[in-house]
Amino acid sequence: MPGMIQSIERSSAVLRLLAAGEDRLRVKEIADALGLPKSTAHSILRTLEHVGFVEQDPRTARYRLGRGLLELGSTGIDANELRGRALNWADALAARSGEEVRLGVLRDGEVVVVHHVFRPDDSAQSLDTGVRLPAHATALGQVLLAHDATATEAAVAGGLDAYTRRTVTDRKALARALAETRARGWGLSVEEWRPGLAAIAAPVRTSGGLVVGAVGIAGPVERLTDTRRQARPGLVEHVVAAARSISRDVSGS
Repeated sequence: MPGMIQSIERSSAVLRLLAAGEDRLRVKEIADALGLPKSTAHSILRTLEHVGFVEQDPRTARYRLGRGLLELGSTGIDANELRGRALNWADALAARSGEEVRLGVLRDGEVVVVHHVFRPDDSAQSLDTGVRLPAHATALGQVLLAHDATATEAAVAGGLDAYTRRTVTDRKALARALAETRARGWGLSVEEWRPGLAAIAAPVRTSGGLVVGAVGIAGPVERLTDTRRQARPGLVEHVVAAARSISRDVSGS
């Protein structure tokens, strides 16, 4: 059939074979059962092991189904692990940008801040860890919604509340904004949540490109944007670089 991808078919066959028996199998046994070269079977197993779908017993070198299959209904990484992976990169982002940094995940249609780094100055600040932010009105939320159609539909169905006169409250306008965010690889929010405040964010991805969170900076409009309210390129570079570094740690690559 046109459009069929052989590697996915073979991976599916490996998983079905492992699921069908009670005993763990060696690479050669899997290769023989499926009529594959041993090298091909080994490559498939290594990839499936990397994403958690199979596990190898280090003592016997035999394979079985992995715990990752039980996590298919979730991102496969919890907020605490994500925070742990991001700590050093978030601190570095605050130092380089001079702005406060937030790491967020989607929960029930809102952004939950799972880590917050203060702006590196002596000004009075309050810790935002655990705070919930409106997804459609923040850069973190727009990045997360841009990669989650189901969450976007839920947000629209729940009503797009206006927090300022610049908040996007129209379904089609939000769709255009999310498409732009997705295309350029980062999000920008200018006075959509709070007057005078702007934010820049980028997605954190795990294996295969799945978005599991977003990291970003926030600060006064005049510091984060130019006179045309466009994000300052240097700050965008810092945010995107931090997101990529966290993604590498999360995915183990």
